[in-house]
Amino acid sequence: MGKRDYSLLGADAKRAVETGLAAAEWYHTDIPRAQMKALMQRADQPAIRDTILLYGCMIAFAGIGIALWPSWWSAPFWLAYGVLYGSASDSRWHECGHGTAFKTRTYNDWVYQIASFMIVRNPHAWRWSHARHHTDTIIVGRDPEIALMRPPDLARMIANFLGLIDAWNGWGRMLYNAAGRIHPEEADYIPETEYPKVIRVARIWVAIYAATIALAIAIGSILPLMVIGLPRLYGAWHHVMTGVLQHGGLADNVVDHRLNSRTVYMNPISRFIYWNMNYHVEHHMFPMVPYHQLPALHDRIKHDLPAPNRSIAEAFAEMWPALKRQLRYEDYFLRRDLPPTAKPYREDFHDGALGAAE
Repeated sequence: MGKRDYSLLGADAKRAVETGLAAAEWYHTDIPRAQMKALMQRADQPAIRDTILLYGCMIAFAGIGIALWPSWWSAPFWLAYGVLYGSASDSRWHECGHGTAFKTRTYNDWVYQIASFMIVRNPHAWRWSHARHHTDTIIVGRDPEIALMRPPDLARMIANFLGLIDAWNGWGRMLYNAAGRIHPEEADYIPETEYPKVIRVARIWVAIYAATIALAIAIGSILPLMVIGLPRLYGAWHHVMTGVLQHGGLADNVVDHRLNSRTVYMNPISRFIYWNMNYHVEHHMFPMVPYHQLPALHDRIKHDLPAPNRSIAEAFAEMWPALKRQLRYEDYFLRRDLPPTAKPYREDFHDGALGAAE
């Protein structure tokens, strides 16, 4: 394929449209209509329970951290608060953005707005960005949310475990939007009617950060920033750890999520933070299935999917050698084996990508 152009306005974006990769028809495992309807059933109770637990823990951890400040005894509580602020917000933004976490639309909107602020993703811009991600998943030049490009920038990935790239880019885009501007790449997927909303939210966020910084200066302490802002940095590691496993090392420019997405079995705490997005093949195949139904969906269709990685450690052990090989040969990718009961992959992939797998 040669060097990839990930710009949404570049040559690969044009090629994806010309070859039919953009907005293509994706493979889906067959599920009887009645079963699919049951799996798509939304409910408020699971998400209300999880949301009370999440924000209750955040309030408790922050309260203890403030009470023990500036003693080092406060550190474990700030670390726990940071993971919930800087990582659980990623999955809450994601699921509530789909509108599937709660049955009640207002509840989805409330949590979506709060989580978007914590993860520093403009709620109006990223709603459209994520819609494109699902329409053109890991299609070079079309998907604006590709975390690991080829050849992979491993230094950037490692820096993001402390939010050093994505958070700063998020704050930079916040200031850019607050100045009344829409980035040209954002304009490729955000309807023009949404521009005022993007700008208004960015200005509200700037005001919140300005007030937080002013309070920190007034009291001569970074404590207010430990509550708002800094947790996006030191708490980012979990969402980056799980996020890079979603598609890292797998195929691009294909129209079968079994090739470009990864399901990983995880421990209960990580599943709570990640809100079951470890079932990622399943989520991409059927994005309207609520997070609390994904384990049931997995059981229903696993006969047609590659075997999941059995742990986070096993998934990294599989992915890491592939990423290192992509440094030398960017067309390389991991091809997941299907069980005998599965329908075969489509073999009409573009640009010879299939031949690069081993």
